[in-house]
Amino acid sequence: MIIIPAIDIIDNKVVRLSKGEYDSVKNYSMDPLEIAKELEDNNITHLHVVDLEGAKNSKIMNIKTLEKIANNTNLIIDFGGGVKSEESLIDAFNAGAKRVTCGSIAVKNKPLVVSWLNKYSSNKLILGADCKDNMVATSGWLEVSELKVDAFINSYLKEGFRRVVCTDISKDGMLKGPSFSLYKYLIENCSEDLELVASGGVSSIDDIQKLNELNLHSVIVGKAYLEGKISIKELGLLQEKIKC
Repeated sequence: MIIIPAIDIIDNKVVRLSKGEYDSVKNYSMDPLEIAKELEDNNITHLHVVDLEGAKNSKIMNIKTLEKIANNTNLIIDFGGGVKSEESLIDAFNAGAKRVTCGSIAVKNKPLVVSWLNKYSSNKLILGADCKDNMVATSGWLEVSELKVDAFINSYLKEGFRRVVCTDISKDGMLKGPSFSLYKYLIENCSEDLELVASGGVSSIDDIQKLNELNLHSVIVGKAYLEGKISIKELGLLQEKIKC
């Protein structure tokens, strides 16, 4: 399992939300690039960058932060937030993203996303399947759809997607543990082709180890390391241990 620290961005600054609520935003007095460099120095190879401002406004707003991190580290970056057109998709790739997450746009315009998949392949695109009460949420989690998360995921696995990042919004930023039951459910009810990425609620090394036992592809860790619940050094050491 790959440990992927997250850096969420508003106004080119590191922030975190609780349960996806924008009025709960917490700013961290940390430079995104310095965090990325420290992660890289501690054996972390992947990074999850989310343009929260872009997700809310339906267009990429913080491309400079992505460029800065990509140009000054060797981290494998997946990027999401505000990608609603092929132009913005290309912008994200050109700025240094190795993979781009298709979230709201995958709910609202499936033909477009499938066309991207056919053009760029499943190695370049990740399906974002964020949910609340097992229903898919969109637009920076401001809207909840009528799509069940497992049906949504399976519909895209049939099209050729493989990697899916799923966040249980009720857990995100709360530091009370991930939604283990959700991930067990998805593994049991989705195609075996699924490469599932857990996101939301991780609060300890123990949480990560338990997720690893579920044979997930990756886990995203955000607030836990920013708040010092898990040190960056601990994340790096655990990643090396998991690899072995």
